[in-house]
Amino acid sequence: MSTVKSKKLQVGTDASASNNFTIYQPAVPDGTLRVGVGNADSPTEIARFDATGMISGGATPDALSTATGSAPSYSARAWANFSGTGTPTLRSSGNVTSITDHGTGDYSINFTTSMPDVNYCANVTIPAENHYCTGIGTGGGVGSPTSSYGTSAFRTGTIRSQGGAVFDPAYINIAIFR
Repeated sequence: MSTVKSKKLQVGTDASASNNFTIYQPAVPDGTLRVGVGNADSPTEIARFDATGMISGGATPDALSTATGSAPSYSARAWANFSGTGTPTLRSSGNVTSITDHGTGDYSINFTTSMPDVNYCANVTIPAENHYCTGIGTGGGVGSPTSSYGTSAFRTGTIRSQGGAVFDPAYINIAIFR
């Protein structure tokens, strides 16, 4: 078996450099593999892969395949669908390791990979149960749950709008955008 070693591999021989792709290692190796458009002598980076296989692109997000229009599209950094009754159980999730139950209607959603800071948007929804309107607690009154933003977890609570009692809903959905 032979091994070929090279810092750059050009795929394509078109006279127009924009029709060729180059797979390369940066001038100062940093543990990433880069993919660029153009000839091997001066490719324009379009993506990179790190040691874990994660892909990152340019400075601005690309549009999602289902997006229309020119506004940028952003994917959820974490999401979960979990049962809030009894011992909270993840039904399905992305970038969420577990749910911590702090008591009735009080949960922490623990991230697999931490957020870069606490300036994210947390969207939490719960179904209406027993014909009561329900909502997510933001603190304030006695017995009201509070929300707190951390880099490794997001804490939230649920409260009935009629009567203001905290409760454990059957299902809770959360999506984190950053």
